[in-house]
Amino acid sequence: MLGDLTERDRAILALETAWPRHGGAKEEVIRAQLGMSAARYYQLLGRLIDSDRALEYDPMLVRRLRRIRDARAVQRSTRTPGFVG
Repeated sequence: MLGDLTERDRAILALETAWPRHGGAKEEVIRAQLGMSAARYYQLLGRLIDSDRALEYDPMLVRRLRRIRDARAVQRSTRTPGFVG
């Protein structure tokens, strides 16, 4: 339900939705639009995409972000330990 998301939550999801259309460094846009560090942004985004309320708000975006995150986790887990390539 829309009321369950904070304004900040909706702004984070909106930035993720619009990002492919933006140019420049994403970190600069995060700081300028949301007033937070990139590290904090990604921490909040990670929690947000795990929430049912975000899934209800924008199911396509949240599922896409979950797929990307899960694929990266698989890539990290299959790397050879100690190999620097």
